[in-house]
This record gives sequence, structure tokens and C-alpha cells, in this order.
Amino acid sequence: MDFELTEEQQAVQKMVREFAEREIAPVAADLDERAAFPTEIIRKLSELGLMGILLPKAYGGAGMDYISYALILEELGRYDASVALTVESHNSLCSSHIYLFGSEAQKRDYLPQLAGGQALGAWALTEPGSGSDASGLQATATHEGDQWVLNGTKNFITQGSVAGIYVIMALTNRAAREKGISAFIVQKGTPGLRIGRKEHKMGFRASDTAQVVLEDVRIPDANLLGELNHGFIDTLTILDAGRIGMAALSVGIARGCLEEGLKYAKARQAFGQPIANFEAIQWKLADMATEIDAARLLVLQAAYLKDTGQPFTKEASYAKLFAAETAMRAATEAVQIHGGYGYIKDYPVERYFRDAKFCAIGEGTSEIQRLIIARELLGRAYV
Repeated sequence: MDFELTEEQQAVQKMVREFAEREIAPVAADLDERAAFPTEIIRKLSELGLMGILLPKAYGGAGMDYISYALILEELGRYDASVALTVESHNSLCSSHIYLFGSEAQKRDYLPQLAGGQALGAWALTEPGSGSDASGLQATATHEGDQWVLNGTKNFITQGSVAGIYVIMALTNRAAREKGISAFIVQKGTPGLRIGRKEHKMGFRASDTAQVVLEDVRIPDANLLGELNHGFIDTLTILDAGRIGMAALSVGIARGCLEEGLKYAKARQAFGQPIANFEAIQWKLADMATEIDAARLLVLQAAYLKDTGQPFTKEASYAKLFAAETAMRAATEAVQIHGGYGYIKDYPVERYFRDAKFCAIGEGTSEIQRLIIARELLGRAYV
């Protein structure tokens, strides 16, 4: 069992860490305060090849493995979870869906744009009335001649108002429920596609989250993505791998909480000495460090299984569940270590606390992760 990263993985980790410290850390608080999308940062990340991390070089991607992907998201998440989420959702969801299930023509048409950052990707599954029960979606796609006509509303879509390419799930056979869902590629500017409400969020404020409205959106047959009525099955594959990214992002937030907590504990004086001398603070830091290392190992295990072509559904849910809840615990303790200063915006732990909560919600809640794990352990006959 080898716990060492390769030279290439270490180089990527170092590059992204230095970039994040130089380009992201100084502006993260301001982006959060203004709820401003980090356009310039994303442009620079595109130049580094980080908007096509998992895509083969033949389509303009960087051709990296999932371990490298996890390392990148941890480093970005350490300083700004919103930037990390933009990179994660663009790579894991929209781009991966087209790469894994698209035709060769679709790959040639869309993946170079996504990999090069000329177009951001959005992945539209969630609706106002369907979240964890994604199979309950109501958006429809009706076949008329050589076109599909899409109608419906999508909610909480990451990159919803800034994307250039959308992957949208819709019903093509209502009677079949989840077995009657298909995926479609829709480009920005298509008549009938409009942006609805932009969400005003507690955390991840620099990540774009918006409602996407479809009103008689007409697209050609060629924009059907994957097999007809197979879209929901394909989304499960996409979400399995996506959870590795969300887990890595969560580890980044948790690590930020630990590092900021350590720094503050050494500097803050109480009763004539640094609060780092007090056992109550030391135990908080020790617990945080232990859980973060455990979460990171779960993430890397899932990434390794994915890279080596082994089953990883259960392990991805292990990682997502534990890392998300570790991030929330670490953020809570980091705020506590900072005391009153942790409750104001002068210190980044206040932002980390708000961001951490989403990790247990996005791309499958903690409750859903527990159901997946139980199903993998017991078999479908029991759940």
C-alpha cells in the first residue's frame, strides 16, 4: 500500500496551492461580501488547464487522474469554496456527462470549449419540487419532427446564469418516471431559455446559483445526450464520481479551519499566555486534525478506486458523508476557538462556517449518502 503521491501529483498540488495563496486568498472575502462571480480567477484557472482537468488531451483537456482532481479541489477549497465549487461542478457534472455519454460529434463540438474555459458548463437536474427525489422532476421534452421542445423550470443550478453550455434533464416518457428521463445539451442564447431568480445564499456566495427557465426551447435531435430515456441512470454515474470532488472540497474547507485555528491560537493571549497553551483548545485542534486526515484518506481511497477502474460507489459516499460533516465540525470549532472574533467577518472562519453547511446538502445530502451506503452494505432488497 503506497501513500505517496507521484511527482506529477505533487507538482500539481504545489502549483494550485501557490496559485490559491497568490490569486484567491487576497480577494476571497471581497468576492463573498459582494456575491461576485470570480470571472478573472476562472479565466486564469482555464489558462492553467483546470477547467478540463479530467478530459483527455484529444478534446483539449489536461488528462489528469481523480487523485490529482481531489488535490486540486482541496487546495482551492482551502481559500475559497466558491471557486472550488465552480471548478468542481464544471468538471464533474456538465463536462463529464458529455464526455462519458455524448456522441463523438458532441464531444468534438462541446468539450474543447469547456476544457478551454470559453464556455462554462451547468448541469440542470434539480427542480422546485424535486431535490433528493430527483426522479420526481417535471420538466418535459416533447419530440416534434426533427426537434425536441423543452419546457420546465430548474432550480439551484450552479453556473445557472453564467454558463454557455447546459446539460438539462427532462421527462421524455412521463409514465416511466425515472426510466423516462433523458438528457439534452442546450447552448446559451437558445430561444426560450432564460435565467430566472438568482439565489441569495448563506454561503458559497461567489458561486453562481440561479433558476433556469425553459419555455418552448427547441433543439435539434442531435442534442439528445446519451440514450433516450436513459438520462436518470446516467446521472447516477455522474453523481457517484462528483461526490469525490465535493468531498475533496469539504476537506479543503476543514483544512482552512484548522490552519486558521492554529494561527489564531498561537497569537491570541488570555490570562497572560497564548490560548494554544490551554488543554481545551489543544483538544479541539487535535480532534480537527485527526478527522481531517481521516476524511482526506477516504477521499483519496475513492479517487484511487475510480482511477483504477474498480467499484467506488460506496467509498465515494463514505468520503462525501464524512468529509462534509468533518467540514461542519471543523468550522464550528474554528469559530469557537476565535471566540467573538470568529463571529465577525474580519476572520475567514466566519465565511468557512457558512460555506461548510452546504457540503452536507449539495450533490446528495448526508441522509442520501447514508441510504446509498446502507444499500451497498445490505443490498437493494432491504432499502
